[in-house]
Amino acid sequence: MNKKKIINDPVYGFITIPTDLVFDLIEHPYFQRLRYIKQVGMTHLVYPGALHTRFHHALGAMHLMQLAVKTLCDKDQVITPQEEESVVIAILLHDIGHGPFSHALEEHIVKGIHHEDISTLLMSKLNVVFDGRLSMAIEIFNDTYPKRFLHQLVSSQLDMDRMDYLNRDSFYTGVSEGVISSERIIKMLNVVDDSIVVEEKGIYSIEKFLVARRLMYWQVYLHKTVTSGEQMLGKILQRARELSLKGQQLFSTPALNHFLQSTITKEEFVSHDLHIETFTCLDDADIMAAVKVWTRCDDTVLARLCENFIQRKLYHVDITNYLPDVTQVENLRHKAMKKYGVCYDDAKYFVFTDIISNNAYQVGNANIKILMKGGAIKDITTASDNANLEALAKTVEKYIFCYTKDLI
Repeated sequence: MNKKKIINDPVYGFITIPTDLVFDLIEHPYFQRLRYIKQVGMTHLVYPGALHTRFHHALGAMHLMQLAVKTLCDKDQVITPQEEESVVIAILLHDIGHGPFSHALEEHIVKGIHHEDISTLLMSKLNVVFDGRLSMAIEIFNDTYPKRFLHQLVSSQLDMDRMDYLNRDSFYTGVSEGVISSERIIKMLNVVDDSIVVEEKGIYSIEKFLVARRLMYWQVYLHKTVTSGEQMLGKILQRARELSLKGQQLFSTPALNHFLQSTITKEEFVSHDLHIETFTCLDDADIMAAVKVWTRCDDTVLARLCENFIQRKLYHVDITNYLPDVTQVENLRHKAMKKYGVCYDDAKYFVFTDIISNNAYQVGNANIKILMKGGAIKDITTASDNANLEALAKTVEKYIFCYTKDLI
């Protein structure tokens, strides 16, 4: 069987699958599951075209990694064929541990276990299936491989993951502010002292990359309607789990039911294969099937939340730089108690506050390094003459005040 396939990608054109092992990994059920997990969760509620998947993104990141390796080899960096295959595999599988709707499950059902941890677990299981041929890829992914610049291509502030999702999410949402010159940035990459650097002539492309990332967060990922949808889905899962732990039988697929009815610690998740195998059976369809049925649930809170979610009657969201007025929050919570016939504790599902944050660049955390023409290496914030970059290095936190629209 010929495994050197070509995939027609709407963002980059033709993408090639470089080796038989990469092809076999793409064919594996763990990876195929990513076809059924949306890349940007609730974003389609605002931008209807944003229905692309983690599967799309992983293939795109793999394509960019191949370009990056070729660029570095052309600049006389020594990367063996095995290292090339391994770093391609590391980026291909970097999101394999994502649950349905990205972070919703991570925060409300499988608590304390991040998708990176699950990715590592699944890569280890695949390594057994493929007779140890993923060992180097796992070392690169976990940053334990001697050539540490390879890990930076997989996970850093200028990695192939970010380069792909900015362009891909821009393409599918139609938000042009996120478009970056990924090919130009890649052509400017080099390695100095086992660390990825960007040649000075690529500095303006990096500036655009950082600005684009910040704009995409406010305009897409943290858009108030997207935030509203994600908060509502989170509250739905939180309520369903609360009821399940009290013994109420709710409709759900076997995989979802496993996590609704159990409190699983990170240690248990890692040590018992049943949990990880059940997790690999979960995708967006499990959640949506349950939510549709729960609209007819006996529990008033869960039924109302699910019906609102299905009909896109989302929370009203106020995003501010200051704490929401406590009196206003309390008044609306008591109004919810009266309107929906629920207790004070249950009213928190209809009226609540939270915090969101946006951080385009973190100084001191795997900095983006610029290789100046004289050979000096500077952080992007000091190498650039763009004063705005210092502002981009600051984490911006905002408060959100969410409540159902029929309370006002």
